[in-house]
Amino acid sequence: MTLLRIAALIAFPKPDSDVIHYEAILWMGFRFDCRDVAIGCLLIFLISLIKPLNPFETKLGKYVAFTLWTLMIIFMIVFYVADFGHYSYLDTRLSATAMDYLKDTKTSLGMIWETYPVFRVVLGIAAGIFGLNWIVRKTYHCIKNKKISVTKQARIASPVAFLLLSALAIFGRVGQFPLRWSDAFTLGSDYASNMALNPFQSFFSSIKYSNLTFYDLKKVKKYYTPWMTDFLDIKNIDTAKLNYTRVVKPESGSAAKPNIVIVLCESFSYLKSSMSGNKLNPTPYFDSLSKQGVLFTRAFSPSYGTARGVWALLTGEPDTDPKNTTSRNPNAVNQHLIFDDFAGYDKYYFLGGSLSWANVRGVLENNIPDLKTYEQDDYDGPKINVWGVSDKDVFNKANEVFSKENKPFVAIVQTADNHRPYTIPEEDKKNFHLINVPDEVLKQNGYTSLPELNSFRYTDFCFRNFIESARKEKYFNNTIFVFVGDHGIKGDPSRYYSKAWSDGGLVFMHVPLLFYSPALLKPEQINTYASQTDIFPTVAGLAKINYTNTTLGRDLFSPEFYKNANNAAAFIYNPMMGAIGIVKDSLFYSMGIYGQIPDQFWNMNSNDSISLSDSTKNYYRNLVQGIFNTGRYMMLNNKRR
Repeated sequence: MTLLRIAALIAFPKPDSDVIHYEAILWMGFRFDCRDVAIGCLLIFLISLIKPLNPFETKLGKYVAFTLWTLMIIFMIVFYVADFGHYSYLDTRLSATAMDYLKDTKTSLGMIWETYPVFRVVLGIAAGIFGLNWIVRKTYHCIKNKKISVTKQARIASPVAFLLLSALAIFGRVGQFPLRWSDAFTLGSDYASNMALNPFQSFFSSIKYSNLTFYDLKKVKKYYTPWMTDFLDIKNIDTAKLNYTRVVKPESGSAAKPNIVIVLCESFSYLKSSMSGNKLNPTPYFDSLSKQGVLFTRAFSPSYGTARGVWALLTGEPDTDPKNTTSRNPNAVNQHLIFDDFAGYDKYYFLGGSLSWANVRGVLENNIPDLKTYEQDDYDGPKINVWGVSDKDVFNKANEVFSKENKPFVAIVQTADNHRPYTIPEEDKKNFHLINVPDEVLKQNGYTSLPELNSFRYTDFCFRNFIESARKEKYFNNTIFVFVGDHGIKGDPSRYYSKAWSDGGLVFMHVPLLFYSPALLKPEQINTYASQTDIFPTVAGLAKINYTNTTLGRDLFSPEFYKNANNAAAFIYNPMMGAIGIVKDSLFYSMGIYGQIPDQFWNMNSNDSISLSDSTKNYYRNLVQGIFNTGRYMMLNNKRR
């Protein structure tokens, strides 16, 4: 286990900005590993006290002991393989949230098959099982063939000493409280904490939180006023019925209602885009669009994961389900969506794969009865990987449908190509040229692999194809295009941002948010915090329609929002760490939901330390708890009207 930790330190180098004390990581990790080893040894020892099951005295005992060791070895190797893959993908050790992928087993296995060298991994697992079993058997025979004579005192003292040593290893320290998961977070950085953990500690420490009560009504009421009523600008305060409703009726609307096209962009990380100043300039076309539209430079997905991003966009609620993603929760499918409030509009949803994924179909079709959907079989292009047809084919179909429209329309176009296995269609390689960049340069600019960079560039290629095709159609001048990432993605941000983005995990949620309409919107760059939950209230405001807002989303362009600019903030839920937080003013505050990790404040703009008064700290804690508890309440109490 120590060798595997060293391998992880080599395979996943520290961020450039981190000062790491490797001896502290290895010592803390050794203590976590000792706990697991002691549990395994103690199990075998206790079984061997039953004379017929003593592995050195009976064949049955030998068979039982070797069977248990084999099972433990298989369990260990599979966990570590999954852990290495999990960290490679998410920059965090294996946790209970990985079970979310089992909800779409076929899709997840398809992505693994198309992305990773499965045969080599399986051979490695087999070799590991064989090698460790060989060591166990060799050790057994060395002991079996050795003549051991012990005194009467030693015969009593040895097992007592062994039990005490095992108990110390399992407890993890000499003191009142045992070694806990949260102790890893005293090492000074997110990277060091993750490297100190092992997959058993991180997985089983997080799984116990997955079945807790979804929301606490007492807490919801506690934070209703003044925290949430001020934050959401609630006029009709009702502490008994918990009124969150804001009915919006614009004073005047345009005779020609604008069309709305929201592009939900897979893994569209702000760090890895040209807008961040990224030296690789991966999205030059989108960067040019951002200079012609309204770009929010500090927009965030409330959480990590595509299904959670889809939920936040559609519902205006952060997906903070601790066990699954909320779209899969049958009790949460019934939702009032502002999407459905676009009266007189045709409504569309385009996806290259299947809407059955994560039960997105249930959320959409249950709440928008007149929605027209396009899925994998509705496109002319071939399926290119587990995610369906290429983004270019999805955009081409969307443009074709929009060009034939005679009514105003509102649509979501969800992309998928910027995702492992990072497939670029052969037919596009004539016009889209792959580039080669040294690994060190990739790392410095936040990328983890060359295929990822080229896939990100291909996304920009597809955006160009879509917008340039749309320009030729009559609907273009009366359409507001909204581009937003479904979530960010792992990468070393130290060259561009402060440690809040790496140690606080913000790089996973930071996304571009662009409102683009040359005929309807004046170009502007806005550094105010924004969230995916704000998108539908904002486009409803731009379209000047009557709508009812019952969730956490706010109209980013409304006078009320600017009057309360002090409330500009974005809520963050890190499902991998079980942490919640908020970015507001120049700070990022994060806390463990169940107290399993300490509260932390980061400076968003620099690595300088910060000193805050107790009243300021309490303000942030109350606001975060208010948004978190209110959001969970809304998931089950925002029924379609």
